[in-house]
Amino acid sequence: MALLLPVFGFLCGWGLAATQFSAALKSLFASLLARLLIPAIIVYNMVFYQEGSLWLIGFSFISSVVFFCIFYYFKKDKLRALCLSYLNGAWLGFPFALALFGPQASSTIVALYIGGSLFGNVCAVMAVSQSKQDPKFIIKNVLLSPPVLALSLAAVLSIWDFTVYASHPWVQGLYQANKVLVTFTGMCILGMWLSKIHIGLNDLRQSLLLISSRMFLAVFVCLAAYYLLPIPHQRLTYAVMFMFFALPPAANIVALETYYQGTGHSAKYIASGTIASTILITVYGVVLHILMPDL
Repeated sequence: MALLLPVFGFLCGWGLAATQFSAALKSLFASLLARLLIPAIIVYNMVFYQEGSLWLIGFSFISSVVFFCIFYYFKKDKLRALCLSYLNGAWLGFPFALALFGPQASSTIVALYIGGSLFGNVCAVMAVSQSKQDPKFIIKNVLLSPPVLALSLAAVLSIWDFTVYASHPWVQGLYQANKVLVTFTGMCILGMWLSKIHIGLNDLRQSLLLISSRMFLAVFVCLAAYYLLPIPHQRLTYAVMFMFFALPPAANIVALETYYQGTGHSAKYIASGTIASTILITVYGVVLHILMPDL
């Protein structure tokens, strides 16, 4: 079931891409994921807090900053560096994590997504804008982002003790249904994207090389977290952390680039990165489950 659902979602997206409603459906699914389904998972996991979640949020944010600085140093291109550090944790991070590791991975990917999203909301506009941004605009952009609104709601709800309801059948039923919807809609969007993508072999080869180099660096970043941060030393947690760094660029980078620069160069990076990421994460998942079948 864990693998059938994402495959079914992907095939549905691929088929729907041929209809006249594909653009509207892709926009609807993306909004549904970013503004409702994922914030609901964030609220659940923060209200019923999992040990180490705040450290994972900080880890994800700092790692994104580090990768941006590293790739900008070597590429001398802010847009390219942003595509290699601001990752698609919403549309693809959740579906991939749930498909590879099951529902037990949700708390880890939630925390990683929040940190990456905070980085994106703070740094993405500054990276693509050719003029200096008003700090008030950046702060407003961060405070009104769906992850921060979800965190704020969770903080208010945490005033009361809801732990007694964590295993309530209605709560668990809604939570499990929400995760199914996240997986299906995310993979559906991926299917729609890939059905329309036409990229050169050289673009794909370059994306594979760059994402692979980021995954190589992620080994050392994860090792540093293992020894320096009070994140629970669980194999599943670190398996999801490593997978996070194999994700493609966030899809909304191209919208920001178009708005601030009037260009769409990042579309090619996102498209080739999505295919390269799908290949690498699939290989990673297969190898990991062969080596650790009980994971």
